[in-house]
Amino acid sequence: MASLSKAGAALAVLREELAGAVFAPGDAGYDEARAVYNGMIDRRPAVIAQCADVGDVIRAVRFARELDLPVAVRGGGHSVAGTALGDGAVVVDLRRMRQVDVDLEARAVRVGGGATMSDMDRATQPYGLATTGGRASTTGVGGFVLGGGTGWLDRIFGLAVDNLREVELVTADAGQVRASARENPELFWALHGGGGNFGVATALTLGLHELPEFSIALLLFAPEDGPEAVRTFRDVIAAGPDGLSGATIYLTGPPFEFVPEQMVGQLVCAVLVTHAGSLDLLHELAAPLLALPYEGGLVGEMPYADVQCMIDDPPGLRNYWSAEYLTGMPDDLVEVYCALSASEPVPTATQHILFPQGGAIAAGPHAYPVPYRDAAWVAHPFAVWEDPADDTRAVDWVREVRAAVKPWSTGDVYLNFIGDEGAERVRAGLGAENLLRLEKVKRAYDPDNVFRFNHNIRPL
Repeated sequence: MASLSKAGAALAVLREELAGAVFAPGDAGYDEARAVYNGMIDRRPAVIAQCADVGDVIRAVRFARELDLPVAVRGGGHSVAGTALGDGAVVVDLRRMRQVDVDLEARAVRVGGGATMSDMDRATQPYGLATTGGRASTTGVGGFVLGGGTGWLDRIFGLAVDNLREVELVTADAGQVRASARENPELFWALHGGGGNFGVATALTLGLHELPEFSIALLLFAPEDGPEAVRTFRDVIAAGPDGLSGATIYLTGPPFEFVPEQMVGQLVCAVLVTHAGSLDLLHELAAPLLALPYEGGLVGEMPYADVQCMIDDPPGLRNYWSAEYLTGMPDDLVEVYCALSASEPVPTATQHILFPQGGAIAAGPHAYPVPYRDAAWVAHPFAVWEDPADDTRAVDWVREVRAAVKPWSTGDVYLNFIGDEGAERVRAGLGAENLLRLEKVKRAYDPDNVFRFNHNIRPL
């Protein structure tokens, strides 16, 4: 660790040289700059460098290395694990680097390291193009993609990382590298699921697909009608094309126009069907669900970028999530899943979610460190609440869900869906067969484990 005088002098130089802003403890704006989406995360970095460009990122990493400080990287700040922050770390904050450029000839989009899903989706939508994005518009593209990336379009367009063409990276020695199938291919392989372990992703290039129409059916059922609704949704997905996706969600009824008054503030079973196509075809594909006695909801065409905003939560709430990837969704598991809603924290912003997989996810490249692509379904208990007095109740419920569905688990997991659950869960999220190879890549690009605030891969 550097002496106080050396650290002070280096910080003064960083403040002078950085085109963006620099915050240290005691500065006005420091507490605001270190706030992330998960209100349970309260960490105090040594320095927060809000970088305006790649040159700033290089300066910030050099500063950290000069003072022997670890580096955390902030994109969207959405990670439930709080990976955007580290006590005593230098935070490379990319939120000012949100440029999005669409290349129609290459059918690709280049996205700045601090861009959100909304930045990307709003840029591609006017051209009738899209790529797999997260299910919340405020999620950062970089961490989402490098962790694997699952969303409403993954069954038709593959996981987000399946669409990755190139990553521009600043490494632990403050050098710049590009990773693609032709340039630094071993690093490119590792970036398909290895997250932020290898450097700061200052830009990513993703392939785009035609998406001229998008439609949804969001149906609300009384909790006691949930099992039939969930089974029917399962069967609709199984019989439908890859462009059909969605989720079943037990949640607290929100005060929206399409929610019946008696459901507001109460436990509700919602079934969301998303369709990468026309409303007419959605009506046909979802007919068995639409024939059930649902009590509210909405059915219609909706721009994909707007659908991406439907389940956004405000920053600052308390979050604890986890996931189990499942071999299937038999009737007995449906009953277990629905019964678990009885102990769900209500009224809160908590969601008890099932997502379908299959389609282009399962058909995608199996060579990458993405071991969960063959799972048929995902149980994703997503606890979000405001009052710290509910911490124990919310965390216990998430763990209860995991334990109850474990008999159907594949053992694999998507690391972006979980917090710090230990080394074995990291192994499950990367694939035990991939870990040695990933550790060798880590040694090549970050031998001192400077980038350690993540689901960490240790250098071999």
